[in-house]
Amino acid sequence: MSTRSGRLAGFTGPQRFLLAGSFLIPLGSFAVLPFMSVLLHERLGMGLGAVGVVLATASLVQFSGGVVGGAAAERLGLRRTMLLALVIRTVGFAAFLPGLRHAYVAVAALFLVSCGAALYLPANKAYLVHGVEEARRPLLLSASGSALNAGIALGPLAAAPFVLSSSAGLFTAVAVLFAAITVGHALLPAEVTEPTPVGPEHEETEENTTRPGATRHGALPFAATVLSLYLFMFFQHYLALYAVPRTSATYYGLVLALYALLLVVAQPLASGWIARLPYGRALRIGFAAMATGMATLGLGSHAAILAGALLICCAEVILFLKNDLEALARSPRSPAVVFGRQRLAAGIGAFASGVAGGEGYQVAERADHAGLFWAAVAVQCVLLPPLLTTLLRARRVR
Repeated sequence: MSTRSGRLAGFTGPQRFLLAGSFLIPLGSFAVLPFMSVLLHERLGMGLGAVGVVLATASLVQFSGGVVGGAAAERLGLRRTMLLALVIRTVGFAAFLPGLRHAYVAVAALFLVSCGAALYLPANKAYLVHGVEEARRPLLLSASGSALNAGIALGPLAAAPFVLSSSAGLFTAVAVLFAAITVGHALLPAEVTEPTPVGPEHEETEENTTRPGATRHGALPFAATVLSLYLFMFFQHYLALYAVPRTSATYYGLVLALYALLLVVAQPLASGWIARLPYGRALRIGFAAMATGMATLGLGSHAAILAGALLICCAEVILFLKNDLEALARSPRSPAVVFGRQRLAAGIGAFASGVAGGEGYQVAERADHAGLFWAAVAVQCVLLPPLLTTLLRARRVR
């Protein structure tokens, strides 16, 4: 414990500020964004079909725009890109005030917020690990992920009492919060340009290469991220539809709270172990945990839903962090570009999951065997990872 505390105490002032921002930014964002469907449909009268298209497009912009964000950070610099992104997001949240009366303004505000997120996240992660030795990167990235997940979990809870009764006050408070965070980022020191690191940790080893045919340009981490998000988002999108009728809304809330608690605590604690795992072994453990969790959900009992969710949480902790670390280790490009590509991979996986999952869950529900949906996802967790690595190996051989 003392060793872990010493590592946490060793964070620099800018790193501590960015970790605090990793909590406050999603706290403010998720005080607003989860309620956008209510604002657009119930307050502004937009049809549900149009609402779905708007939200899906905004999500795609936020994820796929990470590539643009990474390129901008490489050209403009990390701090400048974060500042530009935060200014855009602050303007976006402020624009929700007139958006309470005009649907087109609310939609424009949503896209400003999404564009700002696309610019900010790659630069933020890159600044966090800039000039940091390889051994400390897992702890920093996992601590950032824990702070982000804590903000995501608490944002909707904090905003729920005010989102309908005091919408203008909520949007004003979030815009002021982002303005303050922007000012704080302006005080950060500019990063110093450093040469691409060369050393033993960047050589082909078992830790950063699954097999001799693995590519050095990060094809496997990119593809594994697509697959991880594709499988994970079935759980994210459809657990509520499955769990609430079989348990209760209160029990489902308890499951989500325990999930968030495990995620926040486990990520930093397990970061060193995850970093030391050979990549192939990490993928096997992560996808095995996900497969077991999905299959357990299919049993449908209270205990099974809780156990399945916690197993999937373990898979998320391993796969998401390891894919990012491996992408960094394999790529000669700047961390901002690498994180931008990883965001694109996440967006592709989430989009594919949304397209496939809706129809699949509907078929299972109509057959009155919703548990089969989770069994089908579990089978994919078993079959798709080895198929992916086989295809990449064959591509490499060709």
